[in-house]
Amino acid sequence: MQEKPLFSDKILNLDDLASELGMGGKISPESDESSYKKRMQQRKDIQSERLQIRKTKKGLLIVFTGNGKGKTTASLGMALRTIGHGYKVAIIQFIKGGWTTGEEKALKNLSSSVSWHSLGEGFTWETQDRIRDEKLVQEAWQLSKKYIKDESYKLIILDEINIATKLGYLTSEEIITFLKSLNNRNNHVVLTGRGASDSIINYADLVTEMNLIRHPFKEQGIKAQKCVEF
Repeated sequence: MQEKPLFSDKILNLDDLASELGMGGKISPESDESSYKKRMQQRKDIQSERLQIRKTKKGLLIVFTGNGKGKTTASLGMALRTIGHGYKVAIIQFIKGGWTTGEEKALKNLSSSVSWHSLGEGFTWETQDRIRDEKLVQEAWQLSKKYIKDESYKLIILDEINIATKLGYLTSEEIITFLKSLNNRNNHVVLTGRGASDSIINYADLVTEMNLIRHPFKEQGIKAQKCVEF
């Protein structure tokens, strides 16, 4: 287990103070603008100190999981941000691959800094071949490791890799062991897909879970459409 930084207590205290002061707006309790301005100045001072203390940078492991839509979309938003800063991005799709998406077309047209590999052949009920599915996952994982070890790539997105581990084609422990073996890794690795394992979630630096509230396919019988699903 990683040791907490020595200044963690100070960070937590500042975080608590920021939470107490709140975000402001009309939900703030002040009835006059002078008192409101005083509160927001306190909030600004604390925020400046919070940002000043947090100086550490590192290569992050980021997980987008959950049953809701938006996991791949969130990761591709990071890809757009990354190429906007002039860095290279690698995208390896583990399960998807049966169709060409709008994102793939756009990113490839937008920048030569994007390496996109769709190595899956579709969902299990489409492929109906566990042996080949596992072979493709292992090939995708070997390629992923090459990109992760290549520090010229700032962002590596392993799309639907969580599904691959959930189906038993790759273990979470293998992923974690590999990442731990890389000293001072400076690039960011993103794992997407529902059903991320507890071990991956506990090891990751940033985890976001997309929750399903409503979906037109399930509730209205609406098929997948361009611009929404692909």
